[in-house]
Amino acid sequence: MVDPLTTMETIVCDIGETLVRDDRQWASWADWLGVPRHTISALVGAATVRNHDAGDALRLLRPGLDLDEAYRAREAAGHGEHLDESDLYPDVRSALADVRALGVRVVLAGNQTHRAGELLRGLGLPADLVATSAEWGVAKPSPQFFARVIEVAGTAPERTVYVGDHPAYDLFPARAAGLRTAHLRRGPWGYLWADAPEVVAAADWRIDGLAQLTAIAGGGTGNTPGEPDAGG
Repeated sequence: MVDPLTTMETIVCDIGETLVRDDRQWASWADWLGVPRHTISALVGAATVRNHDAGDALRLLRPGLDLDEAYRAREAAGHGEHLDESDLYPDVRSALADVRALGVRVVLAGNQTHRAGELLRGLGLPADLVATSAEWGVAKPSPQFFARVIEVAGTAPERTVYVGDHPAYDLFPARAAGLRTAHLRRGPWGYLWADAPEVVAAADWRIDGLAQLTAIAGGGTGNTPGEPDAGG
Protein backbone atom coordinates (compact mmCIF):
# COMPACT_ATOMS: atom_id res chain seq x y z
CA MET A 1 0.00 0.00 0.00
CA VAL A 2 1.11 3.56 -0.63
CA ASP A 3 2.01 5.46 2.53
CA PRO A 4 -0.62 8.26 2.59
CA LEU A 5 1.88 10.58 4.26
CA THR A 6 4.37 10.29 1.39
CA THR A 7 3.98 13.19 -1.01
CA MET A 8 5.15 12.86 -4.57
CA GLU A 9 7.67 15.38 -5.86
CA THR A 10 7.70 14.51 -9.58
CA ILE A 11 5.05 13.07 -11.86
CA VAL A 12 6.27 11.64 -15.16
CA CYS A 13 3.67 10.94 -17.85
CA ASP A 14 3.85 8.59 -20.79
CA ILE A 15 2.76 10.30 -24.01
CA GLY A 16 0.86 8.04 -26.43
CA GLU A 17 -2.66 7.20 -25.18
CA THR A 18 -1.86 8.92 -21.89
CA LEU A 19 -1.64 12.51 -23.13
CA VAL A 20 -2.11 12.12 -26.87
CA ARG A 21 -4.76 10.15 -28.75
CA ASP A 22 -3.32 7.84 -31.38
CA ASP A 23 -6.23 8.22 -33.83
CA ARG A 24 -4.36 10.49 -36.22
CA GLN A 25 -1.21 8.37 -36.14
CA TRP A 26 -2.95 5.15 -37.15
CA ALA A 27 -5.16 6.84 -39.72
CA SER A 28 -2.10 8.37 -41.38
CA TRP A 29 -0.35 4.98 -41.50
CA ALA A 30 -3.43 3.42 -43.10
CA ASP A 31 -3.48 6.14 -45.74
CA TRP A 32 0.25 5.80 -46.38
CA LEU A 33 0.07 2.02 -46.75
CA GLY A 34 -3.10 2.19 -48.84
CA VAL A 35 -5.39 0.14 -46.61
CA PRO A 36 -8.73 0.98 -45.00
CA ARG A 37 -8.41 2.69 -41.64
CA HIS A 38 -10.53 0.04 -39.94
CA THR A 39 -7.99 -2.56 -41.07
CA ILE A 40 -5.23 -0.83 -39.14
CA SER A 41 -7.49 -0.48 -36.10
CA ALA A 42 -8.34 -4.18 -36.16
CA LEU A 43 -4.70 -5.21 -36.49
CA VAL A 44 -3.64 -2.92 -33.65
CA GLY A 45 -6.35 -4.58 -31.58
CA ALA A 46 -4.99 -8.01 -32.45
CA ALA A 47 -1.48 -6.94 -31.47
CA THR A 48 -2.85 -5.58 -28.20
CA VAL A 49 -4.59 -8.82 -27.29
CA ARG A 50 -1.36 -10.71 -27.97
CA ASN A 51 0.58 -8.16 -25.88
CA HIS A 52 2.75 -7.36 -28.90
CA ASP A 53 4.22 -4.04 -29.94
CA ALA A 54 1.71 -1.98 -31.93
CA GLY A 55 4.29 -1.69 -34.69
CA ASP A 56 3.70 -5.38 -35.33
CA ALA A 57 0.32 -4.39 -36.80
CA LEU A 58 2.16 -2.52 -39.56
CA ARG A 59 4.51 -5.44 -40.16
CA LEU A 60 1.54 -7.72 -40.73
CA LEU A 61 0.71 -5.50 -43.69
CA ARG A 62 4.30 -5.01 -44.83
CA PRO A 63 6.49 -7.86 -43.55
CA GLY A 64 9.98 -6.68 -42.71
CA LEU A 65 8.90 -3.02 -42.62
CA ASP A 66 11.63 -0.77 -41.21
CA LEU A 67 9.65 1.78 -39.20
CA ASP A 68 12.47 4.33 -38.99
CA GLU A 69 12.97 4.20 -42.75
CA ALA A 70 9.22 4.47 -43.30
CA TYR A 71 9.03 7.54 -41.04
CA ARG A 72 11.79 9.19 -43.07
CA ALA A 73 10.07 8.34 -46.35
CA ARG A 74 6.78 9.80 -45.14
CA GLU A 75 8.51 12.98 -43.95
CA ALA A 76 10.29 13.38 -47.30
CA ALA A 77 6.96 12.96 -49.12
CA GLY A 78 5.27 15.62 -47.01
CA HIS A 79 3.26 13.14 -44.97
CA GLY A 80 5.22 13.37 -41.75
CA GLU A 81 3.97 13.49 -38.19
CA HIS A 82 1.44 16.10 -37.15
CA LEU A 83 0.28 17.00 -33.67
CA ASP A 84 -1.95 19.80 -32.46
CA GLU A 85 -4.31 20.65 -29.61
CA SER A 86 -7.05 18.39 -31.00
CA ASP A 87 -4.82 15.35 -30.49
CA LEU A 88 -4.64 15.89 -26.72
CA TYR A 89 -7.07 14.23 -24.36
CA PRO A 90 -9.35 16.92 -22.88
CA ASP A 91 -8.00 16.62 -19.33
CA VAL A 92 -4.32 16.99 -20.19
CA ARG A 93 -3.67 20.71 -20.00
CA SER A 94 -5.77 21.40 -16.89
CA ALA A 95 -4.52 18.34 -15.00
CA LEU A 96 -0.85 19.07 -15.62
CA ALA A 97 -1.36 22.71 -14.66
CA ASP A 98 -3.06 21.67 -11.41
CA VAL A 99 -0.17 19.33 -10.54
CA ARG A 100 2.42 22.04 -11.16
CA ALA A 101 0.39 24.47 -9.05
CA LEU A 102 1.06 22.12 -6.13
CA GLY A 103 4.79 22.62 -6.63
CA VAL A 104 5.23 19.17 -8.18
CA ARG A 105 7.61 18.75 -11.10
CA VAL A 106 6.01 17.46 -14.33
CA VAL A 107 7.96 15.47 -16.94
CA LEU A 108 6.56 14.04 -20.18
CA ALA A 109 8.56 11.08 -21.50
CA GLY A 110 7.54 8.29 -23.87
CA ASN A 111 8.40 6.25 -26.95
CA GLN A 112 8.20 8.90 -29.65
CA THR A 113 10.31 10.33 -32.46
CA HIS A 114 12.44 13.48 -32.53
CA ARG A 115 9.68 15.18 -34.51
CA ALA A 116 7.02 14.26 -31.95
CA GLY A 117 9.15 15.84 -29.24
CA GLU A 118 9.40 19.06 -31.22
CA LEU A 119 5.65 19.12 -31.83
CA LEU A 120 4.82 18.48 -28.18
CA ARG A 121 7.12 21.25 -27.00
CA GLY A 122 5.47 23.53 -29.53
CA LEU A 123 2.12 23.05 -27.79
CA GLY A 124 3.44 24.79 -24.68
CA LEU A 125 2.09 22.24 -22.25
CA PRO A 126 2.48 22.94 -18.51
CA ALA A 127 5.50 20.66 -18.07
CA ASP A 128 9.06 21.13 -16.88
CA LEU A 129 10.51 18.78 -19.50
CA VAL A 130 9.37 16.95 -22.63
CA ALA A 131 11.58 14.08 -23.82
CA THR A 132 11.24 11.20 -26.26
CA SER A 133 12.93 7.86 -26.67
CA ALA A 134 14.45 8.94 -29.99
CA GLU A 135 16.04 11.96 -28.32
CA TRP A 136 17.43 9.78 -25.53
CA GLY A 137 18.55 6.97 -27.81
CA VAL A 138 16.81 4.38 -25.64
CA ALA A 139 13.20 3.20 -25.57
CA LYS A 140 10.73 1.59 -23.20
CA PRO A 141 10.62 -0.98 -21.73
CA SER A 142 14.42 -0.87 -21.44
CA PRO A 143 15.72 -0.29 -17.89
CA GLN A 144 17.98 2.37 -19.39
CA PHE A 145 14.93 4.42 -20.36
CA PHE A 146 13.69 4.44 -16.79
CA ALA A 147 17.16 5.23 -15.51
CA ARG A 148 16.94 8.38 -17.63
CA VAL A 149 13.47 9.07 -16.20
CA ILE A 150 14.90 8.96 -12.69
CA GLU A 151 17.80 11.17 -13.76
CA VAL A 152 15.64 13.92 -15.27
CA ALA A 153 13.02 13.70 -12.52
CA GLY A 154 15.64 14.89 -10.06
CA THR A 155 13.81 13.28 -7.14
CA ALA A 156 14.06 9.98 -5.30
CA PRO A 157 12.31 7.12 -7.15
CA GLU A 158 9.93 6.54 -4.25
CA ARG A 159 8.77 10.15 -4.61
CA THR A 160 8.45 9.93 -8.39
CA VAL A 161 5.37 8.54 -10.17
CA TYR A 162 5.36 7.17 -13.70
CA VAL A 163 1.89 7.39 -15.26
CA GLY A 164 1.01 5.24 -18.26
CA ASP A 165 -1.55 3.07 -20.00
CA HIS A 166 0.54 0.08 -21.12
CA PRO A 167 1.45 -2.47 -18.42
CA ALA A 168 4.40 -4.01 -20.26
CA TYR A 169 5.91 -0.74 -21.47
CA ASP A 170 4.99 1.59 -18.60
CA LEU A 171 3.85 -0.06 -15.41
CA PHE A 172 6.08 -3.11 -14.98
CA PRO A 173 9.45 -1.60 -16.00
CA ALA A 174 8.78 1.59 -14.02
CA ARG A 175 8.05 -0.45 -10.92
CA ALA A 176 11.15 -2.58 -11.51
CA ALA A 177 13.19 0.64 -11.59
CA GLY A 178 11.87 1.57 -8.13
CA LEU A 179 9.42 4.23 -9.29
CA ARG A 180 5.87 4.62 -8.02
CA THR A 181 3.35 3.67 -10.68
CA ALA A 182 -0.09 4.85 -11.79
CA HIS A 183 -1.94 2.76 -14.35
CA LEU A 184 -4.29 4.83 -16.50
CA ARG A 185 -7.38 3.14 -17.92
CA ARG A 186 -7.25 4.85 -21.28
CA GLY A 187 -6.65 3.63 -24.81
CA PRO A 188 -6.70 -0.03 -25.90
CA TRP A 189 -3.93 -1.23 -23.59
CA GLY A 190 -5.23 0.68 -20.59
CA TYR A 191 -8.72 -0.75 -20.85
CA LEU A 192 -7.80 -4.29 -21.89
CA TRP A 193 -5.36 -4.94 -19.06
CA ALA A 194 -6.92 -2.76 -16.36
CA ASP A 195 -8.15 -5.58 -14.14
CA ALA A 196 -5.47 -8.16 -14.84
CA PRO A 197 -4.17 -9.47 -11.49
CA GLU A 198 -0.58 -8.60 -12.34
CA VAL A 199 -1.60 -5.00 -13.10
CA VAL A 200 -3.59 -4.70 -9.90
CA ALA A 201 -0.60 -6.01 -7.96
CA ALA A 202 1.95 -3.74 -9.64
CA ALA A 203 0.06 -0.41 -9.63
CA ASP A 204 0.32 1.95 -6.67
CA TRP A 205 -2.65 3.78 -8.18
CA ARG A 206 -5.27 2.88 -10.79
CA ILE A 207 -6.94 5.90 -12.34
CA ASP A 208 -9.52 6.76 -14.98
CA GLY A 209 -8.29 10.27 -15.79
CA LEU A 210 -5.44 12.69 -15.24
CA ALA A 211 -7.46 14.88 -12.88
CA GLN A 212 -6.75 12.24 -10.24
CA LEU A 213 -3.07 13.11 -10.36
CA THR A 214 -3.59 16.02 -7.98
CA ALA A 215 -4.64 13.61 -5.24
CA ILE A 216 -1.63 11.40 -5.99
CA ALA A 217 0.71 14.38 -5.88
CA GLY A 218 -0.58 15.25 -2.44
CA GLY A 219 -0.07 11.75 -1.08
CA GLY A 220 -3.69 10.61 -1.39
CA THR A 221 -4.97 7.40 -2.94
CA GLY A 222 -5.99 8.94 -6.27
CA ASN A 223 -7.89 5.75 -7.07
CA THR A 224 -11.23 5.66 -8.77
CA PRO A 225 -14.00 6.06 -6.16
CA GLY A 226 -15.22 2.73 -4.83
CA GLU A 227 -11.98 0.87 -5.58
CA PRO A 228 -9.46 -0.34 -3.01
CA ASP A 229 -5.92 0.99 -3.07
CA ALA A 230 -3.68 -1.19 -5.18
CA GLY A 231 -0.13 -2.37 -5.14
CA GLY A 232 2.69 -0.77 -3.23
